[in-house]
Amino acid sequence: MSDPVDRRHGPAPLPMPRGPVSAAVLDALRQPPHDLPAGLGAGFDADDPIGDEDLQLTLFLCYELHYRGWEGVDEDWEWQPSLLALRAEAERHFETAVRRLVGPLPAALPDGVPQALAGVVAADDGPSLAGALQRSATLEQFREFVAHRSIYHLREADAHTWALPRLGGAAKAALVEIQMDEYGNGRLERMHAELFRLTLDRLGLDTGYAAHLDRVPAITLATNNLISLFGLHRRLRGALVGHLAAFEMTSSLPNRRYGNGLRRLGLDELATRFYDEHVEADAVHEQIAAYDLCGGLVRAEPALAEDVLLGAAAALAVDRLFAAHLLDSWAAGGSSLRPAPDAASVAVAA
Repeated sequence: MSDPVDRRHGPAPLPMPRGPVSAAVLDALRQPPHDLPAGLGAGFDADDPIGDEDLQLTLFLCYELHYRGWEGVDEDWEWQPSLLALRAEAERHFETAVRRLVGPLPAALPDGVPQALAGVVAADDGPSLAGALQRSATLEQFREFVAHRSIYHLREADAHTWALPRLGGAAKAALVEIQMDEYGNGRLERMHAELFRLTLDRLGLDTGYAAHLDRVPAITLATNNLISLFGLHRRLRGALVGHLAAFEMTSSLPNRRYGNGLRRLGLDELATRFYDEHVEADAVHEQIAAYDLCGGLVRAEPALAEDVLLGAAAALAVDRLFAAHLLDSWAAGGSSLRPAPDAASVAVAA
């Protein structure tokens, strides 16, 4: 008998399909590696790649092979050529849509990148999801928000860590400093992913890795796929560190609001510990990310200045869509999550 799978730290089971392409990929992953049918990517929605459930799940399926893999899936699928070709096709649609969403970027000389990043952040006019969660969200709405964010936070920092072997000098040292905090300075109980697992548990939610994948919509997958896209392509290393900088520069106040929202709802300090930790840590990380990480990178590679700003602007733009989805769903009196798959569908898919 094989050892039981660790649902917290091991690979996740394969999810349900969301269209013909993801269905074909899921069917293939259950078999030994082989060539996928030609022309499979023609099923993607080129008009709205960010909101295309099929495309975003297909990308997530492909990307996860570079993280923890999928339960029962042959690890040789990670580098199977026809699957990589399909992923590249989905990525082209996705990256084009993200660049279109971001629009023109401000010009910045290498020495002015930290100030340009601050300008990009200051110009962000997205809806205040954090404010709503602090002041008025119900417990069920907060549980939905945490389920959405679990897809990222249970592997927090991993995609940004892909930048480490691609950087040198001051930028590399700055990223190590930030990531050490993210990983709890080597202490399991201090890792941010483990702190977030406490929040899930106190809210009565499944703490398993990717446990809520079937429930989150395309926009949630897109927020995660964006980091993987930047992280897996060396040509986008500037965008990856810019993305991280935007995260750090916009994190401290929202996390304070999240923690206060949970306290308003009667949750204890174990539930809020993850958010409280980020209030202090990210206030420090903000300066390191803007000046030492991004500033250090563009001093060494001036041609990457625009990519740094692209990463920051893309992080904020896609997150605006995410926040709007949640707030619009709640304003309409509905759920921001997808319906739970019924037992019969799960049995057929398996």
